[in-house]
Parts: sequence; structure tokens; C-alpha cells
Amino acid sequence: MRFQRELDTLRRKVKELPEQNVEQLPMFPDWLTENDPDKRWDWPHMNYIVEHLLLLVNGHIKKLMIFLPPRHAKTALVTIRFVAWYLLSNPAHNVILGAYNQDLANRFSRSIRRIVRHWMPLNEERQSASEWETSAGGGLRAAGVGSGVTGIGANLIIIDDPVKSREEVKSAAYRDRVWEWYATDVTTRLEPDASIILIMTRWGEDDLAGRILSSADGPNWSVISLPAEAEQDDPLGREMGEPLWRERYDSEALAERRTVLGINYYALYQQRPMPQSGGMFKREWFEIVPAAPTEAIFVRYWDKAATQDGGAYTCGVLLAKNARLAHFTIVDVVRGQWSAQEREQIMRQTAEVDQQKYGRVAIWIEQEPGSGGKESAEATIRNLAGFNVRA
Repeated sequence: MRFQRELDTLRRKVKELPEQNVEQLPMFPDWLTENDPDKRWDWPHMNYIVEHLLLLVNGHIKKLMIFLPPRHAKTALVTIRFVAWYLLSNPAHNVILGAYNQDLANRFSRSIRRIVRHWMPLNEERQSASEWETSAGGGLRAAGVGSGVTGIGANLIIIDDPVKSREEVKSAAYRDRVWEWYATDVTTRLEPDASIILIMTRWGEDDLAGRILSSADGPNWSVISLPAEAEQDDPLGREMGEPLWRERYDSEALAERRTVLGINYYALYQQRPMPQSGGMFKREWFEIVPAAPTEAIFVRYWDKAATQDGGAYTCGVLLAKNARLAHFTIVDVVRGQWSAQEREQIMRQTAEVDQQKYGRVAIWIEQEPGSGGKESAEATIRNLAGFNVRA
């Protein structure tokens, strides 16, 4: 797989890096364990992120985006501990840390300061949460979206979730405000050869990450995008649907989140934001009704696939057309990834249930072009013998 080849190349580069950046300070993976011996930092998604962070520190990557679902330790690993280790490794460097408001940025800053102070002395004259210094002259400036960061250059800029909620990202004015802050205040602080990290849970197509990636600067960024449920060509080599952090959020927990969040799940958990309305169908056209019409013509249309546990989905949609009004109701959807044999069994079981509940239901089967498509449709028609089926 292309992603596996890229991962193997990445790991070879990491192995070629020097063992440590400064005398007596362990490399970041070893330091994590030494600093927090009671926590585990070698989960697969964390290892993947750490490998990229090491490449960033050594100049192989300059701009890095990290997209992870909520509560998957992205802040604990990157914003808090990586920044602390970076300042311990480079005590004369300056870091700018951004978040959606000043209070959150200050909270991150205090956590970093607490760790750094444990390892080395700080400048006693400047130790506020919003700005503090090391004894070597470097330090950290914390800023919320819209806050000025003039007067300081940065060797590393890290922005952690510049959006607080879905309501904010729905506002074009707020999206513009975040972009202006990033473009005019934050990026102008970058020193030569500086690095920048953007950590986000995706909220929408036009969030800060989306706007950067669609700009002329987009190709300059390396992107880590790890969905909660593995999709095709997963960077970690997971099977389709496999949870990112099964020990914390298993398939059942993710299914519950998907039910609650609806379409927002694909942005927040899969890192694939999509518009609320498509180009062909608009959300406002649809009304949720308590039941299917009693006087209706029922049709179940099937679009078949035959890839078990991966690839395309087989889908069968039951529609009801009101006999008096030009209204269509989506009554039921059957969808899954099945082998050909299992798919045919489910299609027949569905036909039996439809007949019991709604009486005479017409069944339409999609027929792909060519002789193979015709043979597949004919096989399904034979399987559904006794029902009103056609292709």
C-alpha cells in the first residue's frame, strides 16, 4: 500500500536521526516514559505522531497538521509534553502556543511550565501563564485566537484546536477571524527555519485546516489524519472499521457516538468534514415523519457489492410513494459489506420482512453493464423467486 511504503520510509528516517538533541536529555520517546512513568505512550497512533515530531525537530518537516478524534491524547502528547521536551532541548528558543481563547492557552502553558520547571530553572522575573522564560532566554507565549503576539519571534508555533464549537465554525465571520489571526498575527512571527504545528479535530470544510490546505501554502504541509474507525489505506495498517484506540473507545462506543452526532461524526471522528447539504439533495427538503404513509406504493431498490469487510457497500433502500400526493418516504435502509453468498441471504430475508410488514413490495436490482452485470442480476432474481423483482 502507498501509505505503508510512506510509513516505512518515515521510520527509516527516524532511525537515522541522532540519539539525542542536547547533552543528557533523552530523545522524546524515552523522555516521555521517564517524565510520566505511570502512563503508556507507545500506542500505535502515538508512535506514528512521535515519528513525525522527531522529523520536524530535525528539519525534515517544517509544517505539520495533526487530525485526531476528541479525547485521543493529542493535547497531552503534543501540546503539553512535546512542547515541554522541545524547550528542554532548546532552552534558548521561543514557542508561541495558540488556542481558541486565552484561558485555554494559559491552561496549556501552565501545564508545560510545570514540566519544564521540574527539569531546569526558569527566569524568576517572568513566569506568568501567558508568558514565561527559561534561564537561557527562551520561553513560551500563550495566545488565544485574536490575541496579539507582536514583539516576539518564534522557533516553534503550535496551534491546538482554534475552534471551540460547531456553532463557531458555522459562522463565516468567525472563520474569517481565525484565518486573519493565523495569517497576519501568527505566521508573521516565524523565525527563519522555524516550524509550525496545527492540531485539530476537524469541524468543517472551511475550518482553519481546510482553508490552509486549499491555499497556495497547502502543499507545504505534512498531514497526519487518523480517523476513529479505519478507512481504506489506513496509515497505521488497520483493518477497515478497526478503532483507533480500541482500549479506550471500542466499536460499540464509536457506534454510539455516530448515532448521537449524525453527519458531524464524519468531521469530528473521521476527519472528513462534509457539507450539511449536497449538490443534488438539500437537507431542508427532507422532513422526519413518525411513520410511513398507509396508502402507498412500496419499492425496495438494491445497489449490490460483494466485498466482505472492506470496499464498497451493498445498500437497499425502501421507498414509499404516497398514492394521493407526490411525496416519497424513505422507510428503511439496509446497508453492509458482505460476501456474495451472505448478501443474497440478507436480500431474501429483507424481502420476506418487507412482505410481512407492507404487503406487495416491488424490488428493483441494479444491473451493471456487460455480461457479468447481467449474470449477477439474473442470479439475484432467481434468489428472490416468488417476489415481485426486476432489474
